[in-house]
Amino acid sequence: MTQDFRAFLSPVHRVVGLGEPTHREPAFPLARNELFARLVAGGFRSIALETDRVAALAVNDFVQRGTGTLEAVMDEGFTHGFGAFEANRRLVAWMREYNDGRPEAERLAFHGIDAPLEFTAASPRAHLEHARDYLGLEIDIAGPAGEDERWSRMEAVVDPAESPGDTPEARWLRAIADDMLVALYARAPELIAATSREAWSRAKIHLASGLGLLRYHAQAAQRLENGVRWSRLSALRDALMAQNLLDIRDREARRGPTLVFANNLHLQRNPSRMRMGDMDLTWHGTGAILSSLLGEEYAFIPGTLDREPGPAADCASRRRPAWRLTAAEEVDPAEAPAAENHFPLDRATLDGSEAVLHVRGGAAAEEAS
Repeated sequence: MTQDFRAFLSPVHRVVGLGEPTHREPAFPLARNELFARLVAGGFRSIALETDRVAALAVNDFVQRGTGTLEAVMDEGFTHGFGAFEANRRLVAWMREYNDGRPEAERLAFHGIDAPLEFTAASPRAHLEHARDYLGLEIDIAGPAGEDERWSRMEAVVDPAESPGDTPEARWLRAIADDMLVALYARAPELIAATSREAWSRAKIHLASGLGLLRYHAQAAQRLENGVRWSRLSALRDALMAQNLLDIRDREARRGPTLVFANNLHLQRNPSRMRMGDMDLTWHGTGAILSSLLGEEYAFIPGTLDREPGPAADCASRRRPAWRLTAAEEVDPAEAPAAENHFPLDRATLDGSEAVLHVRGGAAAEEAS
């Protein structure tokens, strides 16, 4: 048992997936913050979280250049409610402080890997309009897209009959988005010369997000057996996250490795499985995709809970939860028990891991309040 990540990582690892078994235990992102600071000292220059990639651009602007305020980016730069997490606020503030006064090439970068989707999914309209405006085209996106609410309400995802994803308008929007993506690359020399590489990249990120949302809505519209339908939606979401991560690595390759923080189910190498209601879902997660494409450059460290601490845990332990790393082959799956809203580690997940992060659960609960 150790807190020295160097015992489990090597220079060949360029993407390190750090998992948590639940989003509801604030001790995990607090431990992540400590681990990331150590990784930065060892050459890491970026972190990627399970939050919307487009929204996270505002967070990156703040941590790299001081654009906006901490309050604004915590409110607008996170999705899935993660902006309310105190550990995320501390991470963003620390990254901004670290970057202040440093040369641009040495500054830390913040990325999101997800899209604004899960049990709901956003409208693609704003993303497609961003790309259209950047390309200087005169195309009506708002008309075919209709009201944003028709895309974002829960029924649009959970009920195929209520989904706008397979309508003639949605299919037209996908065709237009594909055409704009080709135009973005075909006109890259003139566009970048007239604007900047950063502006071009942002247009591509918006366009990729719009296309991803259209694909997710199209899958949500398919009238399939529920277990198959939700397995495919889960697979599509993870495929989009993997695409985002590969693009992020293309941007970060010359600067250093990237730490990725998300649920274990997204980052594990073996197939992901989840029980949802009366359905058993199975799909290949982001980690499985990255492992196949990046090979030994990808490392996975799942998180698991230690025993609950006693009531005498002091304030310091709540602010800095106890954590330790253990070689995966030394962990018995029985030592990683399931709890409410937690996914336990099984042998297959452990066999695809470099190490296991044990976090003392419960002690940090007050930090979320």
